[in-house]
Amino acid sequence: MTSWLRRRDHNIFTNATSLLICGLLAGVVVAAAAFPAAAMTGLAAKAGGQTFADLPSELKDFSSPQITRIYASDGRTQISQFYDEFRSDVPLKDISKNMQNAILAAEDRKFYEHNGVDLKGVARAFVGNSQGGAQQGASTLTMQYVRMSLAYSATNPQEVIDATKDSPKRKVTEMKYALQVEKQLTKEQILERYLNIAPFGNQAYGVFAASQVYFNKKPKDLSIAEAAMLAGMVKAPTSFNPVNPSGHKLITERRNNYIIPGMVTQGSITQADADKAKKEKVPTKVRSVGNGCAWVAKNNWGFFCDYFYRWWLGQEAFGATEYDRERRLKSGGYRVVTTLDLKGQAAARKEISERQKDTSKNALLLAGVQPGTGKVRLLATNRKYKLDDPSAPQNKISSDPKKAAKGIRGTYPNTTNPLMTGGGDITGYQAGSVFKIFPIIAALESGLPLGTTIKAEKQYKSGYIVQRGSKAACAGTHFYCPKNSGGGGAGVYTMWSAFAKSINTYFIPLQERVGTDKVVAVAKRFGVQFREPNDAYMTTKEGGVEQWGAFSLGVTASTPLDMANAYATLAGDGKYCSPTPVEQITTKDGEKLDVGKPHCMQATPKDVARAALDAARCPVGDSAQMGACNGATAGPTKGIVEHPVFGKSGTTDADKTASLIVGTTSIVVAGYMVNPDYPDHKDHMSHPIINPTVQYTVASYMKGKPKVQFKKPSSTKIAYGDQRSIADVTCDSLGSARDRLEGQGFSVSVGSTVDSKCPAGTVASTNPSGRTIKGGVVVLEISNGKQDKPETPEGQPSGEPGRPGNNNGPGN
Repeated sequence: MTSWLRRRDHNIFTNATSLLICGLLAGVVVAAAAFPAAAMTGLAAKAGGQTFADLPSELKDFSSPQITRIYASDGRTQISQFYDEFRSDVPLKDISKNMQNAILAAEDRKFYEHNGVDLKGVARAFVGNSQGGAQQGASTLTMQYVRMSLAYSATNPQEVIDATKDSPKRKVTEMKYALQVEKQLTKEQILERYLNIAPFGNQAYGVFAASQVYFNKKPKDLSIAEAAMLAGMVKAPTSFNPVNPSGHKLITERRNNYIIPGMVTQGSITQADADKAKKEKVPTKVRSVGNGCAWVAKNNWGFFCDYFYRWWLGQEAFGATEYDRERRLKSGGYRVVTTLDLKGQAAARKEISERQKDTSKNALLLAGVQPGTGKVRLLATNRKYKLDDPSAPQNKISSDPKKAAKGIRGTYPNTTNPLMTGGGDITGYQAGSVFKIFPIIAALESGLPLGTTIKAEKQYKSGYIVQRGSKAACAGTHFYCPKNSGGGGAGVYTMWSAFAKSINTYFIPLQERVGTDKVVAVAKRFGVQFREPNDAYMTTKEGGVEQWGAFSLGVTASTPLDMANAYATLAGDGKYCSPTPVEQITTKDGEKLDVGKPHCMQATPKDVARAALDAARCPVGDSAQMGACNGATAGPTKGIVEHPVFGKSGTTDADKTASLIVGTTSIVVAGYMVNPDYPDHKDHMSHPIINPTVQYTVASYMKGKPKVQFKKPSSTKIAYGDQRSIADVTCDSLGSARDRLEGQGFSVSVGSTVDSKCPAGTVASTNPSGRTIKGGVVVLEISNGKQDKPETPEGQPSGEPGRPGNNNGPGN
């Protein structure tokens, strides 16, 4: 600034409030000499009964609304932003001198000469207004700042009205505050605060927002012409809106005929600069500024953004009500680094797009969670995150016949429903056999080892009561009688082999042995939300949880996020962490908040988690470290991912849903294939679609990462239990062999007829042979009398503890 812009000494006004009053009245007296009518009313009288000395002078602390910005996990890529007012404060050093000079030329050319109040200007304006002439404001830049500050610090609507209504009392109040502000702040601080709080129209508040909206620039890069136009808008943003033809004309005239010449008069620019600036065209269009999840940088990020938004509204740390929390989000100026992994998200969306169109009524839903942290790394589906335009709808008529009859449209290709995470109307989907992990965990917690043997039948008659005559009941009874997928699967299984082949008739008796209430309790501890009201009721004693026979077969509604996080709990050594979309939240003042940090609890002992995970390696083609798998329902997974993996596939009755969960030490991805609009559809969901979608998503995420092996339990007892030798009953009679083995405490059953050198009708061999778990099942294979050498049952390493033979039979 030139020397003549030096600010005056404030000390002249520090003696007493009476001197301030005298100064004000002196201005009135001077004006009254020329205009006697003014003296009749007087500025002080117009201000009301409250004396000037009694007026407050300390402004309340306030914070003008600021933009909250949301970033991906890299901390650099902006996903979206939230705001009530598009504003982001910047320091004066980052605002061009052109802008600083232009705002003074437009609003307060004596800014560096007065002490907050231009006394002569106030009196002149007052007298002029009293005479009925053109209305004059005479508010200094400091007084304008005070007015906006009072409005932003208001705690009720009346305070906003008092701060902004056109009245003498308001004007006098502003003077008192302005004089105090000038004592507390430097001119540069006042100018900085003013430029950051002033409105510029078209949703732009503060100079940063204005620079973005009108010129897509940073404030430090504004030219003379650009700065002059913005400065000219502050007086009346609506009237001087350059987007409107009338406003464009008015702001062009104000810029060229008042502000730019004023900058010349101030000495901040030359006449040549002015002439050049006047030739620049005033823009007629403004930049569209995104707000919220509908304006994400990439559309497939919208579902993650929506999950973050719903998560924020659920955090009591941000306010007592959802309204309070939303206001904090949209005005707090936070910097939020989320957990969204851009590489993983891109891979998921790519794999989905290659296999299912956005216009398909069937949806592929993927959710990925980092074990041990609950951090949600990806959420993807074959949908566009947007509301369907009712005036020009793109969505197809609903696949639900009842809704279709009413002309109701479905949610494809456009929806904002939280399909992967649940909430609102989304309670979840039946996922099938992925739920079989819960009876395994409950059994291990109850002391049953992985080697627990159960002889599975093609159909199992349970003790659970269902409606007589239902499809789930044994013929002529009211007992729940599940079958295996495809009708096969009879044989002796352990948890390893039963999970590998998804044997329903193994897991229902296992659930009975442990207690359904304990299995349901595990699911709750592992994060299943039970959003569907009837499901939630069924989990209670009053709802008959002990009779929920089909629970372990995945008949309750769940979401991909629920199940990804449940399986991630295993890879996290039994530590359940509430799912979170947040890495770090930082306030506009640089304070790092703890909100969003992992909230974890030990859901099950470490050894239980490690043992259950060992069984979960079987279905996805990996090798269990402690037992024999003897099959897999999603065998290609290990070869595709090329890392140690675990997981499970699942289907429901009539293949109305299909699911696959695949996990490593770094990520667990759960994929569902469903019809979100009509659960009772007739389509058959396909594992050849959902399986590779999940498998290749995990493979892409893991590419380049080290291959980390899963941990073994600290004791082998949780795997093999208390082992007992099986007596050698080869060539014994059936009755003798049964007596001997039952005497050892084993559960004995008769198996198939096999070739053997033993006499026909005698025992050829046992399955398993050598050793097995105490109280376990031993199957007697019967000789047909042929003189061939007995063979070890296919796939059975003879003599290994707790490893039964290969019993073929499909599961789900």
